[in-house]
Amino acid sequence: MATKLHIKKGDNVRVLSGADRGMEGRVLRVFPKDQKAIVEGIRMVKKHIKPSQQYPNGGIIDQEAPIHISNLMVIDPGLKKPSRTGRKLNEDGKLVRYAKKSGEVIK
Repeated sequence: MATKLHIKKGDNVRVLSGADRGMEGRVLRVFPKDQKAIVEGIRMVKKHIKPSQQYPNGGIIDQEAPIHISNLMVIDPGLKKPSRTGRKLNEDGKLVRYAKKSGEVIK
């Protein structure tokens, strides 16, 4: 079952655990059903490619692999540090995400 996640496409995040711990990047894609996300430059893996129009000779390329969202934390836009997120109603009555450290609205 897909649930609401604290991470969305385009967020800047920091990796909390694993081989890439401490690295930061932008979320390229989110998979809510699997609770995973692909982050730019994080968890790079080698992929063997068959020859195609895009890769006429085939070969081995580096690409990002999904990482579990529990290992990611959104970076607070005001403080530029990782922060937990919450949801609250803004003055228009719309539900928005905010950084709990600074109280600033995230996008």
